[in-house]
Amino acid sequence: MTTSQSSPRYIRVLDRSLTAVRTESNMATAARHMVALPYPGRGHINPMLAVCRLLVAADGALTVTVVVTEEWHGLLASAGVTPTLPGRVRLATIPNVIPSEHGRGADHGGFIEAVNCKMGEPVERLLDRLALELGRRPDAIVADTYLQWAVAAGARRGIPVCSLWTQPATFFLALCHLDLWRPAVEGVSDEELSCKSLDPYVPGLSSVRLSDVKIFLAWKGPIKLAAEVFVNVRKAQCVFFTSFHELEPSSMSTIAESLPCPIYPVGPSILRAPDNGESARDEEHRRWLDAQPENSVLYVSFGSFVAMPPKQFEEIAVGLRDSAVRFFWVARDRATAGLREMCGDKGLAVPWCDQQEVLRHPSVGGFLSHCGWNSVLEAVCAGVPVIGFPVAWDQLVNARMVADEWKTGINLRQQSGEDGIVSRAALSDAARKLMNLDSGAGQEMRRRAAQLREASRGAVIEGGSSHRSLSGFLEDLVEGKLEVAESSA
Repeated sequence: MTTSQSSPRYIRVLDRSLTAVRTESNMATAARHMVALPYPGRGHINPMLAVCRLLVAADGALTVTVVVTEEWHGLLASAGVTPTLPGRVRLATIPNVIPSEHGRGADHGGFIEAVNCKMGEPVERLLDRLALELGRRPDAIVADTYLQWAVAAGARRGIPVCSLWTQPATFFLALCHLDLWRPAVEGVSDEELSCKSLDPYVPGLSSVRLSDVKIFLAWKGPIKLAAEVFVNVRKAQCVFFTSFHELEPSSMSTIAESLPCPIYPVGPSILRAPDNGESARDEEHRRWLDAQPENSVLYVSFGSFVAMPPKQFEEIAVGLRDSAVRFFWVARDRATAGLREMCGDKGLAVPWCDQQEVLRHPSVGGFLSHCGWNSVLEAVCAGVPVIGFPVAWDQLVNARMVADEWKTGINLRQQSGEDGIVSRAALSDAARKLMNLDSGAGQEMRRRAAQLREASRGAVIEGGSSHRSLSGFLEDLVEGKLEVAESSA
């Protein structure tokens, strides 16, 4: 690839030679300090911590302060995350001004409102206190894109803000151009929209269907927030992505051309699960997996926040049993004796596991997932094909990419009935199709999944696209290319 002086900053970063990349070792050695502001949810905090690890590993003069609520500080400590953080990644707390993590699902709209209206003020007080301790302002803020007040907080202090997007670039692009596709879906049936691509409205989204995004308009609170978020993100000094170029090349290039600031894909950014004192249980899981043939086990998990209706839960359990496929199911508090009996002798139902370790086990050959972005990235890194069971938000787009763009899995969204339930027959059929090692379809999905795994590894090694992108960000920061004029707004 060749570029001109007018090329987007992102493209120029990817084109830098290895000689240029190695100039990172010649950076000024003065101590630098950044502040990380994650959105208060596990699906956002974990990738933020992963990015912080990358930053301090790449810059020996950098310290990062990660701001969390007091509750989240306790949750990270009890999960064993805090002791595993590098010495130059430290936690700082603000009061619990938002609803508890344990009950936020009961009023998600109220939770979003509290994050938008109550978190900003204590964070700004902490920023000012930190500046006094340092004797100067922090060099930059890395803030989750959904914290819409963060860009203004940085501008008032003359601190560059790097917006961190913890979902796929393809979903970023769809939301960023909401105004372009909204008129095309209003008043049109899902059936008609299911065969229409977003690409005519938003270039780069050929695999995403208008039916995948129409449902967003029914979620008034989140879509209102998204509209506000994408006004603010254009005022940030740059945008980080936890994805990587090779996974979403078209979306990355389109975003780079449409935003007024540089973008830096630094993924796959996934946080390795710590040892949380469950070693005995991990060993039990490992023994069960060790006893299974290679690529014979379907791993089943729907994340930490997905609420499953009882009827749907039963359909999944019976469908898995009827498929006769071996499976390992993380059912959380539903991992009861009754569930184990319902599933039969082919499966193991457990309340918790180390997901990355299980996905990388040789006996695991598939993943039945809600398609949260962190889970998708973990499947990509493990080279495991996916049965997508998306429930909401970016999961709908993620499952579409898995099945139709990367062709590394099956999307069950179209299999739901009028009541929204995916039947046991559909689940059973999908499990058998994915796990059939002798079928051409199953072999092709595995081949493509293996290719993505190798691409994910190549992105983060020296000279890889994400390695170069991270180096480019640090150079730009040191050279003052991300400076912001202080604002009183």
